[in-house]
Amino acid sequence: MSGGTCNAPVFVALTQGGCELARRLAGALPGAEVHGLAGRVAGAEVIFEAAAAHLCELFGAGRPIVGVCAAGILVRALAPRIADKGAEPPVLALAEDGSAVVPLLGGHRGANELARRIAEALAIEAAITTTGDLRFGIALDAPPPGWRLANPGDHKAFMAALLGGAALRLDGAAPWLENSGLPFAEEGALAIRVTDGRDEGGPRALVYHPATLCLGLGCERGADPEEVLKLARRTLAEHDLAEAAVAAVVSLDLKADEPAVHAVAGALGVPARFFPAARLEAETPRLANPSELVFREVGCHGVAEGAALAAAGAGGELVAPKAKSARATCAIARAPQPVAADTIGRRRGSLAVVGLGPGDAAWRAPEAEAQIRAATDLVGYQLYLDLLGPLAPGKTVHAYALGEEEARVRAALDLAAEGRAVALICSGDPGIYAMAALVFELLDREPRPEWRRPEVTVVPGISALQAAAARAGAPLGHDFCAISLSDLLTPWPVIERRLRAAAEGDFVVALYNPVSRRRTTQLVRAVEILSAKRPARTPVVLARNLGREGEAVTVIDLAALAPAAVDMLTVILIGSSATRRVARGDGGAWVYTPRGYAAKVKAAKDSEDAA
Repeated sequence: MSGGTCNAPVFVALTQGGCELARRLAGALPGAEVHGLAGRVAGAEVIFEAAAAHLCELFGAGRPIVGVCAAGILVRALAPRIADKGAEPPVLALAEDGSAVVPLLGGHRGANELARRIAEALAIEAAITTTGDLRFGIALDAPPPGWRLANPGDHKAFMAALLGGAALRLDGAAPWLENSGLPFAEEGALAIRVTDGRDEGGPRALVYHPATLCLGLGCERGADPEEVLKLARRTLAEHDLAEAAVAAVVSLDLKADEPAVHAVAGALGVPARFFPAARLEAETPRLANPSELVFREVGCHGVAEGAALAAAGAGGELVAPKAKSARATCAIARAPQPVAADTIGRRRGSLAVVGLGPGDAAWRAPEAEAQIRAATDLVGYQLYLDLLGPLAPGKTVHAYALGEEEARVRAALDLAAEGRAVALICSGDPGIYAMAALVFELLDREPRPEWRRPEVTVVPGISALQAAAARAGAPLGHDFCAISLSDLLTPWPVIERRLRAAAEGDFVVALYNPVSRRRTTQLVRAVEILSAKRPARTPVVLARNLGREGEAVTVIDLAALAPAAVDMLTVILIGSSATRRVARGDGGAWVYTPRGYAAKVKAAKDSEDAA
């Protein structure tokens, strides 16, 4: 499956009845989630504590919101966040009894259409209030995909004249306009013009650009993005073509990681798509400027022209033959119909190595959730994938068993090389005894250039040692180190040398992978080494199943630390000689390692006394 759920609606229920209605409707809206207020709602996918704060968080993240509540609740919660009409996500109020659905914000950004879909499911009429929709059944400031309004600033004045009765004519062809309720006539003081040429329009003329232009680029490795952008804009201008009519920037797949290509796509506000050399070579008969030199270099007779024509399709035509700058080439082809970028070529793949933290969603970074929502494919150990809950549906899931770490990473890199958006799921922090290092190790040691083209992002998570320290107090308040006791990948003599160094340096030590069913002697030896340099009463924190069911955090003495007290789900924090305990009222203890503030204060006081 492709796509994520970033634009899927979130039903926000404040009562159990609202939750039940939301769950019924969510089944008809792919990717929809139901969020419920803690203490009042059971059965929601996400539980929140404060309604206003949660609504603001969703709004800020751009998530479409369907509040199953009074409209006033949504208005009061979101009023301070409303600023840019053009950027706000859809916000709808849905009556708890299903009798009414009202788009409040983002009517022309999807709220009206979402209201219609919900109303259809409920067999009611959506309470749509935007004037253009009511009078003509169309929103002129929100054209359908594949079309762009060139002069949105003139929309208000234009609509005022149209609603006042001014005659309207259509210059050009656009089925979505022709089939609307707009009162077109052969003559009119107002005009709607459809063109891929440059046209600024005005208060009495709205201009719509169909996304029919495919802008092909070729460039040398490391070409200056500014140079390539100037070439693209110059080519468009010389052929009197509108930037807003560009559907995509396209090139050879070898350029999928070329910054200049992505810079041009970003500047034009369109996707970048890529084709293999064989596909571009198939366009050779239609090239205006075939090149044997280019063929010898990359396996096709033209990159810019070939990519533009491949994207425009069999019915496309070259409207701007290859133009050159010092290090780049540009060509433009026109397709007979608007081009959907997702139907041409291949996007640059991406690999996000995502840390979930200990497992509790409350400890998950917002960036991690955003990357998971944007992913088409999820790769990981089955236990970690199970922790995703409502984030997983709608994705292609690739689950692996414990011990298949390299297979996981290879699969993730292969999928990303195919143009997929991949999230490689790890627990804790992906850079601490997790998959991030293996990703870069494979990129380093294997001659797989296709693996290097996707964008790679590492998303941090709360590590086990951080979570354990937070639960226990502040045992990592001064210098510390982490050592894994697993000798599957690291020889035991190396581990022993590191333990001795940590003991000699008097570091607080976090021990990962302390024992397994076959491996218990290593922890015994680690305790021997550390005990030689610190007191038997040194505090030790044992933290198991952090952030998950069965969580347990205990504090014992170093002398009592033995294999029977821990398992593979336990992380151990062994204090330094300075680590202290503070008794709690419940009989437990906080653990902390001072940094030396007391000595600093004493020194300052002694200095004052001496003065």
